[in-house]
Amino acid sequence: MITRRTFVAASSAMALSACGLAPQTRSHAPVEMMPEPIPPLPAHYGAITDEPYPIPAVPEGIVPQRLWRQEVENPYPHEPVGTIVIDPDAGYLHLVQAEGRAMRYGAGTGAAAFEWQGVARLQFCRSWPRWKVPDTMIARRPDLAPYSVANGGMNPGPGNPLGARALYLFQNGEDTLYRIHGACEPHYLGKAVSSGCIRLLDHDVIDLHRRVKHGASVRVLPSHRPSAMDGQGTAL
Repeated sequence: MITRRTFVAASSAMALSACGLAPQTRSHAPVEMMPEPIPPLPAHYGAITDEPYPIPAVPEGIVPQRLWRQEVENPYPHEPVGTIVIDPDAGYLHLVQAEGRAMRYGAGTGAAAFEWQGVARLQFCRSWPRWKVPDTMIARRPDLAPYSVANGGMNPGPGNPLGARALYLFQNGEDTLYRIHGACEPHYLGKAVSSGCIRLLDHDVIDLHRRVKHGASVRVLPSHRPSAMDGQGTAL
């Protein structure tokens, strides 16, 4: 005969048994989503050996395909041909071309507290430039004092943060101290980690330098990122 006490005890035992069995009867563990593999890089990201200093190939599997140099439909149809437009949130630099086209490059941009936006003029370009550290940066990084303007800056070549080319941006005839330049580490491409300058892969800044005209308008769009950025990384 099943009494009420026997029934309650049996029900409790069944409940405890069911809880204990649940993990064992699960059909399968959750499947982790693997990132899409990055396809092989185009040949133009191979080693460059005809420059004054060697430029190594971009490592495979690091730069997302969307950040590769490529011709695209012009997203800024109201900008004159030859204009450079930087979208810091997307990590893109566009060079407006004719017939509704644009060259798009992946770019590293300024982190919080170093962001810059507005319109500037491409005053001049330099191949393998010297890096002359402004006083404002030396105030934050005293170890860079040997490369100050007064000391003549850092010699060009491997290790120089400006890389293979630098495009100098002016406003109202005055140097903004911001540059579009090379030497972006591939893993920082498309991210906001610099001290305001626009950084490209050396391969891409060489290509941009070939296409751009002195006096071109350069527009840096405002960033809509949250203001609390960690600003991890190196560079300027």
